[in-house]
Amino acid sequence: MSTPSAPLPEPAVPYPPVRRPAARRTRHPAPAGLLPALALFVAVRAAGVVAVVVTSRLYGRPVTKNLAHSWDSNWYLHIATHGYGHLIWITPTGDVQTDWAFFPLYPTLVRAVTAVLPLSPGGAGLLIAWCAAVAAACGLYAIGHRLYGRAVATALVALWASLPHSVVLTLAYTEPLFAALAAWCLYAVLRERWLTAGVLAALAGLSRPHGIAAAVAVVAAAGYAAWRCRGRVPAGLWVGAVLAPLGWAGYVLWVGWRTGDLLHGYFRVQSAWSSRLDFGRGALRFLKALFLHGGGVVYPLALVVVAAGIVLFGLLCLERAPLPLVVFAGTLLLMVVAVSGPFASKPRFLLPAFPLLLPVALALVRTWRTARARALLLGGTLTAVSLAYGTFLAAVARQPL
Repeated sequence: MSTPSAPLPEPAVPYPPVRRPAARRTRHPAPAGLLPALALFVAVRAAGVVAVVVTSRLYGRPVTKNLAHSWDSNWYLHIATHGYGHLIWITPTGDVQTDWAFFPLYPTLVRAVTAVLPLSPGGAGLLIAWCAAVAAACGLYAIGHRLYGRAVATALVALWASLPHSVVLTLAYTEPLFAALAAWCLYAVLRERWLTAGVLAALAGLSRPHGIAAAVAVVAAAGYAAWRCRGRVPAGLWVGAVLAPLGWAGYVLWVGWRTGDLLHGYFRVQSAWSSRLDFGRGALRFLKALFLHGGGVVYPLALVVVAAGIVLFGLLCLERAPLPLVVFAGTLLLMVVAVSGPFASKPRFLLPAFPLLLPVALALVRTWRTARARALLLGGTLTAVSLAYGTFLAAVARQPL
């Protein structure tokens, strides 16, 4: 692959670092300050695991069930052990839910790990989720450091570790894997590593239904770069843009082929799980039911998290964040709001939308510089609430995560 010899009419880098002084550029393999930020992330999430274990024992519930065999984890682990097409569930309304609704990358990795390590499928699922969560934290730090420097990058990682639903990062779920692939995909886009971004986006598309958001971000960024440079871009840009949606599209078409309806089969499978594009009508019905009948703790907080995501997306746009970050977060947010489904799970779906935290990280760093005690109080309170609520979700509550 080669670049054209003629001079470009505009700068070749469409996403220059924002508020990042030139002196911060480095050739070191890891950005400065990564290890302390990573240690903070691991400490918070390890505390979350300990809290879930202790609470599970107090309530007399099996720890392995709460960590490795809760809700969707059972479906993924069954796929890893037996393959697709062997597990169905008939709902009280008569809908037939099948395992084709679950994307293949995570169960494939679980099967691969159990083939080489003496672990059960649940243990392998936890190992993959924990490693992916650490990899995702590194990706978040790399993005934050490139755009805003060390302080904001550390705040971004700390905030992500302390979200109310970050307990999912320590369970056998797919969000950590998707977040890791998406974070490093977006970092590759910011560095114009288009082929790498395309491959990672394709893998993200094989991890979750929401994985298409990474592909949309890559395609949008590639199109914008091509427009800025009037088409005078390296061939790798086009290759990456083509590769990006192949993982998601390939699985959707495979499910369609298996069901006998190539284009609509996958969406019919998802419809049996009450997941369909309704442009927010399901959310409005949920709001009406919530205000009329109440919803305990889980549902009101889920509403607060989704509403906060909408506000933070507006702030992210006002911050003039790089296009791929805005597109990725916006696509994920749109899928959460416009697609029906269990409202209690929507905050979990938003967990990989880490760019939404950038305005908060910037504000936290500004507060740290002017009122350090206040910043510590805010961070400590958020972490304590997150650990308590995450433990409640994983070890006590009966609502699906």
